[in-house]
This record gives sequence, structure tokens and C-alpha cells, in this order.
Amino acid sequence: MKINLKDRVALVTGANGAIGRMICHYLGNAGCKLLAGHAGFHKEVAEQLVADEKKEGCRIKLLEFDVSDFEATRAAIAEGEAEFGPVDILVNVAGITKDKPLKKMDPETWQKVIDINLGGIYNCTRNVIEGMSDRGWGRVINISSINGQKGQFGQANYSAAKAGVHGFTMAVAREVARKGVTVNTISPGYIDSPMIRAVPEDIRAGIEAEIPIGRFGQPEDIASMVTFAASEQAGWITGADFTVNGGHFIH
Repeated sequence: MKINLKDRVALVTGANGAIGRMICHYLGNAGCKLLAGHAGFHKEVAEQLVADEKKEGCRIKLLEFDVSDFEATRAAIAEGEAEFGPVDILVNVAGITKDKPLKKMDPETWQKVIDINLGGIYNCTRNVIEGMSDRGWGRVINISSINGQKGQFGQANYSAAKAGVHGFTMAVAREVARKGVTVNTISPGYIDSPMIRAVPEDIRAGIEAEIPIGRFGQPEDIASMVTFAASEQAGWITGADFTVNGGHFIH
């Protein structure tokens, strides 16, 4: 299936992560003009993303901002839209982990993860949803997690935030469905990335053994789902949670 998103403007947060970079690559290949959001960490990775995509003829602009800061988010989106035009597609990827058992989790550790992983989705979506609705077309795609569906030891903050992502999706999907705007969630399982490779080998092998398909996911598995959800072909799908986890959690 050929997906054509020519001249659509896509904002991808967390664009310098493994999943974010691949989403940018797929959307760029589909014809999008890209606003690549990042928080300033590993800036060289974000800059390499821009260089790589420009070589393939993609129009791309870096936006450095903290998604947990509403005003900084508003200003960054306004800067991007001034150059490329209004955002048509928003992919909320940015997220962090700060794992601790609840009995050892201080309020700051709890709040930081909630503010970025859930508050950031509000901040970004709030600043584009009205324009999408006024123009009669838009796609909001929120990246959640398998651990927002099944929970995970030591991740009360992360699991709560990621579960909240889909609650947000379902509510906003109902608000804007008649405006030509869809809002969907994608919940990845364990993805082959620097984070999973940093896990001790025996633990990593145990996780992989639990995945029925028999392998960790690749960033491409998520990027292809995002590209479909952003397409015209997905126009009758809204409020959904696409579980992309190799059968690791089926519900």
C-alpha cells in the first residue's frame, strides 16, 4: 500500500530517540515536511537525523524544547509553523523512565515522569488541535507502551502515565471526530534499542523468550504503524490503541 503524505507537516517529539528517528524517516519518505522535536539531550544525534533526512530530499527543521513546559512548547510549535505551515500530523513520542519501587519513589521522581510522558502529550496536542479542527483534517498519534497496559515492577510512574495516554486518546478522539481529526494510540512492546541493549544479557534473554513472535521489535515496526495511522487510508479509525508487541501482551 502506497502512502502519500506529500506536503503534510508532521511534528514528531522525541525525534532523537530510536523510535522517533525512524518515525521521522518513514514520514519523510511518505512526503511530509518534518518538525523534529527534541529536548536538547544527545543533540548530535538530532543533528545527524537532520543531515540524513536532508540527503534524501526531506524538508526538516529541528525544534529544541521541553514538552513538559506549556509555554516553551507553544513557542516552538509557532516557530515551526511559521516556516513550514500548520501542523497536520502530531506524533507524541517524547518520554522518559525513572524506575523505582513505589516504596522508594520520591515525589519528584513520580512527577517528572508524569509531566513529560503524559503532560507533554497535553501540551503538544493542545497547541495544534484547534488548528487541525478548523482546517478539517488532522492526525494525532500518541505513543504509549506495553507497560501502560499490563504494568511493570518499579514503574508505577511510567505505567500510570502510559495508561493515561490512551485515556487521553479516547476522550479527545470523541471531541474532534466530526472535525476530520483522528486521535489514536500505539503501544509498543520491547523494542531493540540502546535502552534494551543496556539490560543485562540474562534478563534480556528472558524478556525475548516471552515474546511469541520470538524477537524484540524494531523501530521500523512502530514507524510503519505510525505512517499508516497518519494516512488517508486510516481516516475511519479513531480512539484505537494499536498493540504492536509481537504478541507479548494480548488483550
